[in-house]
Amino acid sequence: MFGRRSDGKQAKNIDPIMRITGTIMQHRYDAMINHLLEVDCAGIDKFIEEERGNGVSLSYMDVVIAAIVRTLAERPQLNRFVMNTRVFDRKGIYISMTIKKTLRDGADEAVLKFKFDGSESIYDIKERIDNAVRENQKTDASNGTEKTARMLLHCPPFLLKFVMRMIMFLDRHGMLPKKLINVSPFHSSCYFTNLKSISTGYVFHHLYDFGTVGMFVALGKEVTKPVADLQTDGTRNAKTLQLGITLDERICDGLYYAKSLKVLKANLLEPSKLKTPLELENS
Repeated sequence: MFGRRSDGKQAKNIDPIMRITGTIMQHRYDAMINHLLEVDCAGIDKFIEEERGNGVSLSYMDVVIAAIVRTLAERPQLNRFVMNTRVFDRKGIYISMTIKKTLRDGADEAVLKFKFDGSESIYDIKERIDNAVRENQKTDASNGTEKTARMLLHCPPFLLKFVMRMIMFLDRHGMLPKKLINVSPFHSSCYFTNLKSISTGYVFHHLYDFGTVGMFVALGKEVTKPVADLQTDGTRNAKTLQLGITLDERICDGLYYAKSLKVLKANLLEPSKLKTPLELENS
């Protein structure tokens, strides 16, 4: 309340134009910008092959999520969020994702939320994700998010609408209990979806107006397309990774976003540096 939240601290030294932007555009769906990030897969494929030779099985999802976490740590303004027209620095890095328990129509879904501090290596991130996916793919598994959703659904529709309006009111004014924020996938740095796993191309997913997610990344299946070949001054056909990225433009300016996307691309082009933990400035 009064600019204080359990999941963030009000950002200081915000540019006046950025501050007023949150008042002009009070909803995330007003402030969404989309960017298609395309990355030559050669470096990722080489890295995955080398790690396989060392007995480590990595996927594109592992590499992309590790690159996102590293980028959020290196570019902290990307981890901000806007609530009730105020800009906040988020406490911690959170990645949310939805998985199908089985690849069948009508199969149940599980929502996972991971907390990182940004120093983690790709091995740390992979282990945490693999353990959670394995546990939640059990048909009888139920995590805190699912239990909370089921509890809310016990309410009749008219009461559920009232409860949700109350939750959103409390969230806007910094009074939402920390326990609810901790299980909410909508209170995250980034929501990630792996469309490649179901052989689907990238999409530009909307940002949720509930919660604090300011970044949505959709990993699509690879495509083959002509790219510039610097060695021959011509072009070559290359397998290309495509990420549909949706951002909240109110949390930082265009130049910061542009540099941040370049950092994300660099982390994907040279994923071997994700093997080494990042030394944080405050560590």
